[in-house]
Amino acid sequence: MFDALARGVVPTGGLRFTHILQDIQTLNERVRRGDLDISAISFASYPEVVRDYALLPCGASMGDGYGPRLVSLQPRKPSDLEGLRIAIPGKLTSAFLALRLYLAEGCSPQASGVGFPPSAPRGVFRASNFVEVPFDRIFDALREGKADVGLIIHEGQLTYAKAGFHLIEDLGAWWKCGTGLPLPLGGNVIRKALGADVIRAAAAALSASIRHGLDHLEEALPRLRGYARDMTDDLTRTFVKMYVNGYTVDYGEAGRRAIREFLSRGAAAGFIPAVEKIEFVGE
Repeated sequence: MFDALARGVVPTGGLRFTHILQDIQTLNERVRRGDLDISAISFASYPEVVRDYALLPCGASMGDGYGPRLVSLQPRKPSDLEGLRIAIPGKLTSAFLALRLYLAEGCSPQASGVGFPPSAPRGVFRASNFVEVPFDRIFDALREGKADVGLIIHEGQLTYAKAGFHLIEDLGAWWKCGTGLPLPLGGNVIRKALGADVIRAAAAALSASIRHGLDHLEEALPRLRGYARDMTDDLTRTFVKMYVNGYTVDYGEAGRRAIREFLSRGAAAGFIPAVEKIEFVGE
């Protein structure tokens, strides 16, 4: 998304950007503290910062029929999950909210055969069942016996089988079957106090960088290798196209509906605060 911006090959409207590379759980925490002017954020964390930050119209990562995955070292069914320890990449992540909704809602009538059967008990997963682990250490946590199941995000969604793990559920596929919508995972927020002129200029710069990245993916691949853990160029290309695409350029109506549905379900279940109005820059 921001390769072009980092290299200074797109206009910035007079703004100067300092690039900070941190995992999404850390960024969620920093946005909650108000540390950053612009940041990637999990959509699940947006209700906590809605007073001070607005969602930029570009930069989203949505899983359209795919997303965070539950895996284990031995074959398991979704009905085996009760009582097991699940390693998660952070309690502020959208992956964790999707998991909690999955465990609470089970299989919807529209998603026959996905997730829990309708008769399965709900509410059996206490907080003690979840073990917070940095996203890039979840495979290790499973191998070391610190958890029974892992909630995998980022490139682990493509490398889990090669690493010796078995798929239990793809939460993005489950969500798509039940709602017909992409699963909203991450977006970009900007501090409202920066003012309208700065916000417009920042949005334009980020949009230009994203469009440049999509138009010059092959040129960027060598630079991406340093961030792609255990990934070939082909897998890196596949992963980028999964999460940097049309939804990244602009949410579109389906993307906006997906965010509203995701956050409203989370609030209805009592997992996140309710948001009266989701503020999209430029809307």
